[in-house]
Amino acid sequence: MKPTPPAIVPPLNSMVCFSVYTAGLAFNRLYKNLLEEYGLTYPQFLVLISLRHGGTQNVSTIGETLSLESNTLTPLLKRLEEAGLVMRRRDRQDERVVQVSLTKSGIKLVNDIGCVPPQVLEATHMAVKNVGILTANLNELTQNLRRHTKTLRN
Repeated sequence: MKPTPPAIVPPLNSMVCFSVYTAGLAFNRLYKNLLEEYGLTYPQFLVLISLRHGGTQNVSTIGETLSLESNTLTPLLKRLEEAGLVMRRRDRQDERVVQVSLTKSGIKLVNDIGCVPPQVLEATHMAVKNVGILTANLNELTQNLRRHTKTLRN
């Protein structure tokens, strides 16, 4: 049984979904400006950071980590490979699996873009502790929403 909707829809500025949405847009604009000089998009940045911290990974693991579908991730990885930042190769034991790793150029670029996260933190005008709390809360929110979405499908 569906819950009865409230008589009045709340204003946008009181809805958590809208706050998360607008914060996401603001982050995207900020990262676009900060990553432009490195020739990276935000999703490419995320892939490079994921590989730097997780080492060689298969495409499906990267997709799960970043919540990206294969049809988005494959062309993104192809562009990173063409730029000489990552190397893709088929797994010897299962050729359906593609392994992705950083090249030397990719490692150098990841080191160069290490200045970006502190710039983002500075742009938030928030204390590190508060950003950590916010991140933990958003991670919990994401997990709860994903779990609930799965129950709706079943």
